[in-house]
Amino acid sequence: MSTRLYNTYKKDIVKQLVKSQSYSNIMKVPKVEKVVINVGAGKAIGNSAFLESVVKDLTAITGQKPVITKAKRSESNFKLRQGAPIGVKVTLRKHRMYEFLDRLISLALPRVRDFEGLSFKSFDGRGNYTFGIKEHLIFHEVDFDKINDIIGMDVTIVTSAPTNEEAEALLRAMGLPIKHRKDVNNG
Repeated sequence: MSTRLYNTYKKDIVKQLVKSQSYSNIMKVPKVEKVVINVGAGKAIGNSAFLESVVKDLTAITGQKPVITKAKRSESNFKLRQGAPIGVKVTLRKHRMYEFLDRLISLALPRVRDFEGLSFKSFDGRGNYTFGIKEHLIFHEVDFDKINDIIGMDVTIVTSAPTNEEAEALLRAMGLPIKHRKDVNNG
């Protein structure tokens, strides 16, 4: 089972990156290794139904059951106890990862209101890219009638690229709408 974005990567993007980045071998071409989606569910401290709805929505969006993250230590200022559920995360690999990225790039991001592109400043220095989504309603899998709360999420795309420039070239070739540096400086 192969996805549309994976086929495009294998057939076109690898050849394009070999030419543009002048790699000596196609094995040096960076690839996406995993996608991690993280949702902070601080409201779940006093409301377990909220955590269940977050798990249900994230399962529908990613096609994989998420892991519930728990607090590492108690924090009295936030009424937080050690071991209390405070978030949800999913790590996608292989075909589920490519399916999610394809749906994110082609269907979900164009639905964001006043969307002008993702910031190029979100690279971490080692070729990984992280950005936030304010509303999970941009995904078609979410049923509007059954939503109690709007949740935000952080999406981290982990690549095998050693530098930010190589990772940026890979993600742009895959179709991720990252703003150009000159667009940010002028406007």
